[in-house]
Amino acid sequence: MEHTTTQYGPQCNSNEIEKIIDHIFQTNEPFKKRERIPICIWGTHGIGKTEMVKDYAFARGWNFKYIAPAQFEEMGDFHGIPKEVKTKNGSITKYSPPEWVPVENGPGILLIDDINRADDRILRGCMQLLQNYELSSWKLPEDWHIIATANPEGADYSVTPLDAAMVTRMVHFTFTFDYKIWADWANRSNIDKRGISFVLSYPELINTNRTTPRSLTHFFNLIKNIHDLKENIDLVFALAQSTLDEVTASSFLTFVNDDLQMLLSPEDILDSSKFKIIQEKIIVLSKDSKGKNRIDHLSTITTRLYLYLISTEYQTKSLHKENLINFLLLDCLPNDLSMSFYMDLLKTGNENIKQMLRDPRLASFLIDSM
Repeated sequence: MEHTTTQYGPQCNSNEIEKIIDHIFQTNEPFKKRERIPICIWGTHGIGKTEMVKDYAFARGWNFKYIAPAQFEEMGDFHGIPKEVKTKNGSITKYSPPEWVPVENGPGILLIDDINRADDRILRGCMQLLQNYELSSWKLPEDWHIIATANPEGADYSVTPLDAAMVTRMVHFTFTFDYKIWADWANRSNIDKRGISFVLSYPELINTNRTTPRSLTHFFNLIKNIHDLKENIDLVFALAQSTLDEVTASSFLTFVNDDLQMLLSPEDILDSSKFKIIQEKIIVLSKDSKGKNRIDHLSTITTRLYLYLISTEYQTKSLHKENLINFLLLDCLPNDLSMSFYMDLLKTGNENIKQMLRDPRLASFLIDSM
């Protein structure tokens, strides 16, 4: 069953969002706090929203403060602790701000992480902060900006829906994963180079429920000190299964067993003007040096092709229909694998894909295979 999710604003990768943040902060600069506009960045779990904001602040030498309001149980966690202060006319109650409240002048960013995972009472307390950059008990120092992050509303996310009053206090953008930008970040962050090569080879596997940029980074850090992955393949596979989904873990295993050589990509197959060459390469990949069938190679190629075709970024080109049919009719592709691939494509309900699959040759093949 497909779940409907709610996110706000245009879809942007991290580079695009950074440019937008630059513009908004520059626009905010001449205004007083009450006229400044907070930003909310939406996106699925583990995609890198928090790290992007941290990197943005640290790269500019700005101050940075982080709060996760989902951890707040009482409004006192937000406002601070009340204390009695004696005056000439008696005593009054004042609040001691929480330790996380910024005290230095900016430029700086207060990150309210996973804002919609907070309890509804805490969310209502955030409204004044988003509106005025202050609460009744404390104020943000000069030249501070507010950025919030949020998970989509719906699906399996345990979030508190934002009402219109909260939504309209911020400007919104939805963060999308770009594997090339991630690879550039990973290279600069000293992530295992074999892991970076894997992501560049299998970008369509990233950003599922279990396989996210965050979980991949965890996995690549776990294998970083394993010099020979093939000699320690059982350990590598166990670590992969502990952090990633089954398809990604199996794909990494194949990647290692193939001596880290990239298999044919979906683009190689679909964009080829000479499918005969692609066919010959797939035939070679379907056997090992001893002539034994390598169904895992074929399964990995097929899985990558499926994920590529169902991607929201996929665009049909003139050669794709013919090449997809030719791929499905390959003699070296087991019938059950072809049938499974075909049925999975139909289940997507995508009309463009359905149109690509309408072909008398394929219809005859399917009838013969039943």
